[in-house]
Amino acid sequence: MQPKTFLQNTPLPKTEARMLLQAVTGWTRAQLITRDGEMLDEGQTADLQAMQQRRLNGEPMAYILGWREFYGRRFRTTPATLIPRPETEHLVEAALQHLPPQGLVWDLGTGSGAVAVTLACERPDASVLASDISPAALAVARQNAADNGADVSFACGSWFDIDRPSEKHGFDLLVSNPPYIEADDGHLQQGDLRFEPANALTDFSDGLSCIRELAAHGAEYLKPGGRLIMEHGWNQGAAVRQILAAAGWTEIETQTDLAGLERITQGRKAV
Repeated sequence: MQPKTFLQNTPLPKTEARMLLQAVTGWTRAQLITRDGEMLDEGQTADLQAMQQRRLNGEPMAYILGWREFYGRRFRTTPATLIPRPETEHLVEAALQHLPPQGLVWDLGTGSGAVAVTLACERPDASVLASDISPAALAVARQNAADNGADVSFACGSWFDIDRPSEKHGFDLLVSNPPYIEADDGHLQQGDLRFEPANALTDFSDGLSCIRELAAHGAEYLKPGGRLIMEHGWNQGAAVRQILAAAGWTEIETQTDLAGLERITQGRKAV
Protein backbone atom coordinates (compact mmCIF):
# COMPACT_ATOMS: atom_id res chain seq x y z
CA MET A 1 0.00 0.00 0.00
CA GLN A 2 1.16 3.54 -0.75
CA PRO A 3 0.71 6.29 1.85
CA LYS A 4 -1.23 8.41 -0.64
CA THR A 5 -3.62 5.51 -1.26
CA PHE A 6 -4.20 5.14 2.48
CA LEU A 7 -4.85 8.86 2.87
CA GLN A 8 -7.27 8.88 -0.05
CA ASN A 9 -9.33 5.96 1.25
CA THR A 10 -9.19 6.09 5.04
CA PRO A 11 -12.39 7.09 6.86
CA LEU A 12 -10.26 8.74 9.56
CA PRO A 13 -9.66 12.48 9.72
CA LYS A 14 -6.59 13.27 7.64
CA THR A 15 -4.64 14.62 10.62
CA GLU A 16 -5.10 11.36 12.50
CA ALA A 17 -4.31 9.32 9.40
CA ARG A 18 -1.04 11.18 8.90
CA MET A 19 -0.10 10.64 12.55
CA LEU A 20 -0.63 6.90 12.14
CA LEU A 21 1.46 6.88 8.97
CA GLN A 22 4.24 8.71 10.77
CA ALA A 23 4.10 6.22 13.64
CA VAL A 24 4.37 3.26 11.26
CA THR A 25 7.05 4.67 8.96
CA GLY A 26 9.03 6.94 11.25
CA TRP A 27 8.84 9.62 8.57
CA THR A 28 8.51 13.34 9.15
CA ARG A 29 5.49 15.27 7.92
CA ALA A 30 7.58 16.50 4.97
CA GLN A 31 8.61 12.97 4.10
CA LEU A 32 4.98 11.91 4.00
CA ILE A 33 4.57 14.36 1.15
CA THR A 34 7.76 13.61 -0.74
CA ARG A 35 7.57 9.82 -0.34
CA ASP A 36 3.81 9.29 -0.57
CA GLY A 37 4.21 7.11 -3.67
CA GLU A 38 6.53 4.59 -2.03
CA MET A 39 5.18 1.17 -1.10
CA LEU A 40 4.86 0.25 2.54
CA ASP A 41 6.04 -3.26 3.34
CA GLU A 42 3.67 -5.96 4.54
CA GLY A 43 4.45 -5.38 8.20
CA GLN A 44 3.89 -1.64 7.96
CA THR A 45 0.65 -2.13 6.08
CA ALA A 46 -0.63 -4.61 8.65
CA ASP A 47 0.33 -2.32 11.54
CA LEU A 48 -1.32 0.65 9.85
CA GLN A 49 -4.56 -1.21 9.23
CA ALA A 50 -4.61 -2.50 12.82
CA MET A 51 -4.05 0.99 14.19
CA GLN A 52 -6.75 2.39 11.92
CA GLN A 53 -9.22 -0.19 13.20
CA ARG A 54 -8.36 0.60 16.81
CA ARG A 55 -9.11 4.24 16.14
CA LEU A 56 -12.34 3.40 14.34
CA ASN A 57 -13.30 1.44 17.44
CA GLY A 58 -12.92 4.67 19.40
CA GLU A 59 -9.61 4.04 21.14
CA PRO A 60 -7.81 7.31 21.91
CA MET A 61 -5.00 8.33 19.58
CA ALA A 62 -2.76 8.82 22.61
CA TYR A 63 -3.04 5.13 23.51
CA ILE A 64 -2.59 3.97 19.92
CA LEU A 65 0.50 6.11 19.42
CA GLY A 66 1.71 5.61 22.98
CA TRP A 67 2.34 9.30 23.64
CA ARG A 68 0.76 12.73 23.98
CA GLU A 69 2.38 16.16 23.97
CA PHE A 70 2.05 18.26 27.11
CA TYR A 71 3.69 21.63 27.76
CA GLY A 72 5.94 21.12 24.73
CA ARG A 73 7.21 17.69 25.81
CA ARG A 74 6.27 14.16 24.80
CA PHE A 75 4.79 11.92 27.49
CA ARG A 76 4.24 8.20 27.29
CA THR A 77 0.60 7.23 27.73
CA THR A 78 -0.94 3.85 28.47
CA PRO A 79 -4.42 2.75 29.59
CA ALA A 80 -3.02 2.86 33.14
CA THR A 81 -3.07 6.66 33.12
CA LEU A 82 -5.21 9.58 32.12
CA ILE A 83 -4.29 11.21 28.84
CA PRO A 84 -2.63 14.60 29.54
CA ARG A 85 -4.91 17.43 28.41
CA PRO A 86 -4.28 21.06 27.50
CA GLU A 87 -6.48 22.28 30.35
CA THR A 88 -4.06 20.79 32.86
CA GLU A 89 -1.30 23.05 31.57
CA HIS A 90 -3.09 25.80 33.51
CA LEU A 91 -2.40 23.81 36.69
CA VAL A 92 1.31 23.84 35.83
CA GLU A 93 1.25 27.57 35.11
CA ALA A 94 -0.43 28.33 38.43
CA ALA A 95 2.12 26.22 40.27
CA LEU A 96 5.05 27.90 38.51
CA GLN A 97 3.64 31.27 39.46
CA HIS A 98 3.71 30.44 43.18
CA LEU A 99 6.67 28.06 43.50
CA PRO A 100 9.47 29.86 45.38
CA PRO A 101 13.19 29.33 44.66
CA GLN A 102 14.31 25.87 45.86
CA GLY A 103 10.66 25.20 46.63
CA LEU A 104 9.13 21.86 47.58
CA VAL A 105 6.06 20.72 45.64
CA TRP A 106 3.94 17.58 45.89
CA ASP A 107 1.82 16.39 42.96
CA LEU A 108 -0.91 14.15 44.39
CA GLY A 109 -2.50 11.69 41.98
CA THR A 110 0.24 12.17 39.39
CA GLY A 111 -0.98 9.68 36.78
CA SER A 112 1.37 9.90 33.81
CA GLY A 113 3.53 12.32 35.77
CA ALA A 114 2.91 15.11 33.27
CA VAL A 115 2.49 17.82 35.93
CA ALA A 116 5.32 16.70 38.20
CA VAL A 117 7.78 16.10 35.37
CA THR A 118 6.94 19.42 33.75
CA LEU A 119 7.47 21.29 37.02
CA ALA A 120 10.79 19.54 37.56
CA CYS A 121 11.92 20.39 34.03
CA GLU A 122 10.77 24.00 34.20
CA ARG A 123 12.18 24.51 37.69
CA PRO A 124 15.19 22.24 38.22
CA ASP A 125 15.94 24.10 41.46
CA ALA A 126 12.72 22.76 42.99
CA SER A 127 12.22 19.44 44.80
CA VAL A 128 9.27 17.54 43.34
CA LEU A 129 7.39 14.62 44.91
CA ALA A 130 4.76 12.74 42.90
CA SER A 131 2.39 10.13 44.30
CA ASP A 132 -0.38 7.90 42.98
CA ILE A 133 -2.47 5.01 44.27
CA SER A 134 -1.76 3.01 41.09
CA PRO A 135 1.60 1.19 40.80
CA ALA A 136 0.99 0.88 37.05
CA ALA A 137 0.53 4.63 36.70
CA LEU A 138 3.67 5.26 38.77
CA ALA A 139 5.65 3.01 36.42
CA VAL A 140 4.57 5.21 33.51
CA ALA A 141 5.35 8.38 35.47
CA ARG A 142 8.82 7.13 36.37
CA GLN A 143 9.52 6.38 32.72
CA ASN A 144 8.32 9.84 31.71
CA ALA A 145 10.63 11.38 34.28
CA ALA A 146 13.55 9.38 32.91
CA ASP A 147 12.66 10.19 29.30
CA ASN A 148 12.58 13.91 30.05
CA GLY A 149 15.56 14.02 32.38
CA ALA A 150 13.42 15.16 35.30
CA ASP A 151 14.47 14.74 38.92
CA VAL A 152 11.25 13.60 40.61
CA SER A 153 10.73 11.48 43.73
CA PHE A 154 7.84 9.00 43.65
CA ALA A 155 5.61 7.43 46.26
CA CYS A 156 2.65 5.06 46.18
CA GLY A 157 -0.52 5.60 48.16
CA SER A 158 -3.90 7.26 48.42
CA TRP A 159 -3.64 11.02 48.82
CA PHE A 160 -1.66 11.75 52.01
CA ASP A 161 -1.32 8.07 53.01
CA ILE A 162 1.82 7.16 51.06
CA ASP A 163 4.59 4.58 51.43
CA ARG A 164 7.35 7.01 52.35
CA PRO A 165 7.81 9.52 55.14
CA SER A 166 6.26 12.85 54.27
CA GLU A 167 7.25 15.55 56.70
CA LYS A 168 4.31 17.65 57.74
CA HIS A 169 4.46 21.40 57.23
CA GLY A 170 7.31 20.93 54.76
CA PHE A 171 5.90 21.75 51.33
CA ASP A 172 5.48 25.09 49.60
CA LEU A 173 2.86 23.78 47.17
CA LEU A 174 0.43 20.91 46.83
CA VAL A 175 -0.93 20.41 43.31
CA SER A 176 -3.48 17.91 42.09
CA ASN A 177 -5.70 16.98 39.19
CA PRO A 178 -7.96 14.65 41.18
CA PRO A 179 -10.87 12.52 39.94
CA TYR A 180 -13.70 15.05 39.75
CA ILE A 181 -16.32 13.68 37.35
CA GLU A 182 -19.61 12.70 38.99
CA ALA A 183 -20.35 8.98 39.00
CA ASP A 184 -23.51 9.36 36.91
CA ASP A 185 -22.04 11.77 34.34
CA GLY A 186 -22.88 10.49 30.87
CA HIS A 187 -19.54 11.68 29.49
CA LEU A 188 -17.87 8.69 31.16
CA GLN A 189 -19.48 6.53 28.48
CA GLN A 190 -18.41 8.75 25.60
CA GLY A 191 -15.29 9.35 23.54
CA ASP A 192 -11.84 8.85 25.01
CA LEU A 193 -13.18 8.62 28.56
CA ARG A 194 -14.51 5.11 27.84
CA PHE A 195 -10.92 3.89 27.59
CA GLU A 196 -9.28 5.81 30.45
CA PRO A 197 -9.00 4.40 33.99
CA ALA A 198 -12.27 5.07 35.77
CA ASN A 199 -10.71 5.66 39.18
CA ALA A 200 -8.65 8.50 37.71
CA LEU A 201 -11.74 10.15 36.23
CA THR A 202 -14.44 9.81 38.87
CA ASP A 203 -14.63 9.54 42.64
CA PHE A 204 -17.70 7.29 42.14
CA SER A 205 -19.62 9.92 44.11
CA ASP A 206 -20.50 13.58 43.58
CA GLY A 207 -17.18 14.50 41.98
CA LEU A 208 -16.02 16.48 45.00
CA SER A 209 -14.99 13.87 47.58
CA CYS A 210 -11.30 13.87 46.61
CA ILE A 211 -11.27 17.65 46.60
CA ARG A 212 -12.75 17.61 50.10
CA GLU A 213 -9.98 15.24 51.23
CA LEU A 214 -7.28 17.48 49.80
CA ALA A 215 -8.84 20.58 51.34
CA ALA A 216 -9.36 18.96 54.74
CA HIS A 217 -5.80 17.72 55.24
CA GLY A 218 -3.60 19.61 52.78
CA ALA A 219 -2.71 22.40 55.19
CA GLU A 220 -1.04 19.87 57.49
CA TYR A 221 1.64 19.30 54.87
CA LEU A 222 2.27 22.91 53.87
CA LYS A 223 4.51 25.58 55.30
CA PRO A 224 2.70 28.69 56.58
CA GLY A 225 1.57 30.58 53.49
CA GLY A 226 1.83 27.50 51.28
CA ARG A 227 -0.80 26.85 48.64
CA LEU A 228 -3.07 24.03 47.50
CA ILE A 229 -3.81 24.24 43.76
CA MET A 230 -6.37 21.91 42.17
CA GLU A 231 -7.91 21.30 38.77
CA HIS A 232 -11.66 20.65 38.72
CA GLY A 233 -14.65 20.47 36.42
CA TRP A 234 -15.83 23.52 34.49
CA ASN A 235 -18.97 23.78 36.65
CA GLN A 236 -17.39 23.08 40.05
CA GLY A 237 -15.63 26.37 40.77
CA ALA A 238 -18.16 27.70 43.25
CA ALA A 239 -18.37 24.39 45.10
CA VAL A 240 -14.59 24.10 45.35
CA ARG A 241 -14.29 27.65 46.67
CA GLN A 242 -16.89 26.84 49.33
CA ILE A 243 -15.03 23.66 50.31
CA LEU A 244 -11.75 25.54 50.69
CA ALA A 245 -13.37 28.35 52.66
CA ALA A 246 -15.05 25.90 55.04
CA ALA A 247 -11.68 24.20 55.62
CA GLY A 248 -10.04 27.49 56.61
CA TRP A 249 -8.06 28.35 53.49
CA THR A 250 -7.48 32.00 52.64
CA GLU A 251 -6.87 34.01 49.44
CA ILE A 252 -9.08 31.58 47.52
CA GLU A 253 -9.22 32.25 43.80
CA THR A 254 -10.24 30.50 40.61
CA GLN A 255 -8.60 30.73 37.19
CA THR A 256 -10.30 30.09 33.88
CA ASP A 257 -9.05 28.09 30.93
CA LEU A 258 -8.72 29.34 27.35
CA ALA A 259 -12.43 28.74 26.83
CA GLY A 260 -13.24 31.02 29.77
CA LEU A 261 -14.38 28.11 31.96
CA GLU A 262 -13.46 27.88 35.64
CA ARG A 263 -10.76 25.23 35.80
CA ILE A 264 -8.15 25.83 38.54
CA THR A 265 -8.86 26.84 42.13
CA GLN A 266 -6.31 27.50 44.83
CA GLY A 267 -6.20 28.45 48.47
CA ARG A 268 -3.45 29.66 50.79
CA LYS A 269 -2.66 28.26 54.19
CA ALA A 270 -3.02 30.88 56.88
CA VAL A 271 0.29 32.26 58.13
